[in-house]
Amino acid sequence: MVNKLLLKAPDGPPSDVERIKEESNYLRGTLAETMLDRISSGISDDDNRLMKFHGSYLQDDRDLRNERQKQKLEPAYQFMLRVRTPGGVSTPEQWLVMDELAQKYGNGTLKLTTRQAFQMHGILKWNMKKTIQDIHASMLDTIAACGDVNRNVMCNPNPDQSEVHEEVFKWSKQLSDDLLPRTRAYHELWLDEEKVASTPDVEEVEPMYGALYLPRKFKIGVAVPPSNDVDIFSQDLGYIAIVEDNKLIGFNVTIGGGMGMSHGDKETYPQLAKVIGFCKPEQVYDVAEKIIMIQRDYGNRSERKNARFKYTVDRLGLDTVKEELENRLGWTLEEAKPYHFDHNGDRYGWVKGSKGKWHFTLFVQGGRITDLDDYKLMTGLREIAKIHKGDFRLTANQNLVIANVSSQKKKKINELIEQYGLTDGKHYSAIRRSSLACVALPTCGLAMAEAERYLPELIDKIDAIVDESGLNDKEITIRMTGCPNSCARPTLAEIGFIGKAPGKYNMYLGAAFDGSRLSKMYRENIGEDEILKELKVLLPRYAKEREEGEHFGDFLIRAGVIQATTDGTNFHN
Repeated sequence: MVNKLLLKAPDGPPSDVERIKEESNYLRGTLAETMLDRISSGISDDDNRLMKFHGSYLQDDRDLRNERQKQKLEPAYQFMLRVRTPGGVSTPEQWLVMDELAQKYGNGTLKLTTRQAFQMHGILKWNMKKTIQDIHASMLDTIAACGDVNRNVMCNPNPDQSEVHEEVFKWSKQLSDDLLPRTRAYHELWLDEEKVASTPDVEEVEPMYGALYLPRKFKIGVAVPPSNDVDIFSQDLGYIAIVEDNKLIGFNVTIGGGMGMSHGDKETYPQLAKVIGFCKPEQVYDVAEKIIMIQRDYGNRSERKNARFKYTVDRLGLDTVKEELENRLGWTLEEAKPYHFDHNGDRYGWVKGSKGKWHFTLFVQGGRITDLDDYKLMTGLREIAKIHKGDFRLTANQNLVIANVSSQKKKKINELIEQYGLTDGKHYSAIRRSSLACVALPTCGLAMAEAERYLPELIDKIDAIVDESGLNDKEITIRMTGCPNSCARPTLAEIGFIGKAPGKYNMYLGAAFDGSRLSKMYRENIGEDEILKELKVLLPRYAKEREEGEHFGDFLIRAGVIQATTDGTNFHN
């Protein structure tokens, strides 16, 4: 029996964001009026908090900030818009719409995020409504792509097991759609739907989220072993597909993962989700709904830095949360089934799946779709999208799968791949192919240091060490973020960097290659020279002393270079 004394939210006054949500009339606030205001290209902080629920953040170009201050101009405000693509799947037609909107209203590029979503930057306030309407017309949307709700549901792109992927993707898409907020605010503000308030006999309700929604964001992922490319243990709620005789029989359920933390605050930490049981495919929504409601009822609404579900699980106890879940479900989870992960990377190049279909995984450094003088990536993909009859799959590693290509179309698509020099990355070092970076500067207001713009340059220098050590083909995960919110999941990388100040990073080592163990801080607040100095010792040592099949993170722990993090609660110890 659940101890009801344990089942309560932390004491304390609600955070200011809770006030904003309470006063927002189900996420409307004063956005309608604010977005029509032509005096400023920005919006108020309250409305910006609400914009997250609609899939957007107000940002400014920090490269221009000082110059604009000197000129007594307001910051170069612009909006980042995140498009919800469940499981990372989009049609060629949708790809072309995103490409067109990026050119017309954005900064001419697209970002493939680590949650398998599209992200556009540089959209001006007066172009936001038209952009969202055009996205909606393509059968995509931005609702709940940010905010204190369930985010885009991730799913293994899995070109090797096409039929299983098809079924798993179906469940992930259904979850993503079914867990959307019920408020009509999005449709009223952006799609010109008649306001609910004009119908007096209709009372708006959020049966799952409630009027205050969740204490913080909530993330769900679906993985298909042996690939853990979605980093299932980083999710608030995870489903590990269990396949027997090539048939999906259900999912192991994991709860309580999350990567964000705050520098210098040991009350915050990354955490890995734990497996609590097994459910049938048709039970995934019931489990997700009840887990979300537990977080709604018992999450921390006073301290946002301790408001993620991982802290709720750690505070209440895993067994308590599981028991409360089963009480709400009215049935008991089955015992977890055996599973095994052996990697979390993508499989580059052409792979033949089922039903005679082909899949080409393209390496996209930093997830940035753009044209450079010597690499017309955006143009090449545009031309492919014009003739492609399958789909595109955005991977959790910021890469792209040109998927479900028929044998007849494969020749023409391959010709375009070669014409535009689009690469599967096989000529790059394995460490570069295993890299992830968040956007960071110049647009992210939270960034303390560079990430996307700097990591490729740093890898150029690490590659010299890798090549000299004979490790060019050895996969080692390396990730960098500009701040400890950890969008690129750096504490699950064998080599991780988290921005501390301009040009300075905390360096983390020792995570598991398959995403099943967190890293630990190795050096604090170091720059490039110190980073390279450390790696000039560690990588050659790994090359000489590693055991057969041993990954870099495992070697560092066995060799005593770094202590293993056995749980997020001892991440700082």
